[in-house]
Amino acid sequence: MRFLHRFPIQSAFVIVVCLFVGYTASSAQTSSRRTIDSLATQHLLAQVEAFQASPATRFGTVALSVRRVRDSEELIGYNARLSLPSASTLKLITTATALAVLGPNYTYTTTLEYDGTIKDSVLTGNLYLRGTGDPSLGSWRFPGYSDVTALVTSWSEAVKASGIRRIEGMVVGDASLYDDITTPDTWPFGDLGNYYGASLSALNINENLYRVFFRPGKSVKTPANVLRTDPAVPYITFRNTVTTDAANTGDQVNIYGVPFMNQQWLTGKVPLGEPGNEFSVKGALPDPAYFAAYALQNQLVQHNITVSRPPLSIGGGLPTTIPVGAKRTVINQYKSPILPQLIQQTNFQSINLYAEALLRTTALAVNKHVRTTEESVEAITSFWKAKGVNLDGFRIRDGSGLSTVGALTADNMTGILSAMGRDKNFPQFYETIPIVGQTGTVRSLARGTAAAGNIRAKSGSIEGVRAYAGYFTAVDGEPMTFCILVNKFTPGQSRIITNELEKIFVSLVGLKGGE
Repeated sequence: MRFLHRFPIQSAFVIVVCLFVGYTASSAQTSSRRTIDSLATQHLLAQVEAFQASPATRFGTVALSVRRVRDSEELIGYNARLSLPSASTLKLITTATALAVLGPNYTYTTTLEYDGTIKDSVLTGNLYLRGTGDPSLGSWRFPGYSDVTALVTSWSEAVKASGIRRIEGMVVGDASLYDDITTPDTWPFGDLGNYYGASLSALNINENLYRVFFRPGKSVKTPANVLRTDPAVPYITFRNTVTTDAANTGDQVNIYGVPFMNQQWLTGKVPLGEPGNEFSVKGALPDPAYFAAYALQNQLVQHNITVSRPPLSIGGGLPTTIPVGAKRTVINQYKSPILPQLIQQTNFQSINLYAEALLRTTALAVNKHVRTTEESVEAITSFWKAKGVNLDGFRIRDGSGLSTVGALTADNMTGILSAMGRDKNFPQFYETIPIVGQTGTVRSLARGTAAAGNIRAKSGSIEGVRAYAGYFTAVDGEPMTFCILVNKFTPGQSRIITNELEKIFVSLVGLKGGE
């Protein structure tokens, strides 16, 4: 396997920076007493202390942990024991755990099946799409795999090939693997109707999103009308108050909705465009399993297969009278891409849905009795504790970092990442992390510097939070992990925060990791 230049297979370096309201001079004294005494190290610590005292972060908290991979020795710890929001850097922990537990050859299987009997081309019973939590089902991201249109068509053709021409029953989206409400209760309400806040289902499809297309008004402040959705979801109704803003102002629309509710509110603004132009934004499907059943039934009708009853979804805490354990006959099985491909999309594109799916799947593999997100978090925590990682201060609430109350320490992050750096599946995991200055959400960072191409890192950003974590190779060839968390930075200082973090990246790759 080929790695970045100057980064051996076992290399690892993680940084987390956090700013936290209530920072005091004494909190800076949490710096590790085992810091290697070198000019490069002292320079980096001076940078971090100056960053903490600057107008951009003086009212928040900056935290930094740098750890050697081979023995988990923490070489630098600045506010590294403070619990702070991780934002999307948490996805590194979720995906690392998934690969360590499930292995690189793991795939999800979605099954098309029926109960009852077939006689004279009539199925007296129900047709089921049974999910196992695949977040990529029907996604457009994977070459060689079916998008939602091709997937639904293939299912309909499989039904026809089985000899069924009429269904005296229902098409059922079976998401019963998860019998709880899977949306973490600490996610912000304002996120739930938007694509990045899409709720997890055991039967995900099309990444649980749809697009709503607007026709902007002819002038600023005039109404923007809803034209259509893609895919079609006529069972969803909208209350639309979206108006038109100046040209090139971008997407300012927020969609308010909650799981299992088919009424959604559209607020905000879309940019003025040329006459006839359209503008689309992405919303969250309120019940992905229902949409899967609805889309399949529509396709069956197009293939002249009639269905006597409306589609239905089960699972996700919904009551049902359908016996989930009844005997079924399999018509078709659909396999997902292998786990490293799913993880790469999770980390490169920072997809919350994928992270939540991997959290639940991994937890079930660790403990088959897990039933909730909270129990899934407990299972993941126990997994790393059993490997000797110190998780004092580890208070995560989901798998993606979208929760505004979840927190961890920079020390937690580098502890887990260094342990993963010694795992047999680390080479595959390393390849799923974006390269600073080149790929993913960190492709524009530190370009033209020594850090570009020498750090693999996941970014994280929610309101008032900027975080990075990952791996790099020290100048003496030592594999390292790092984590930087910045919490509660001063509003309007985002560009300054980025500039300071880029300087820290450059200093990191100048460190020596050996003793």
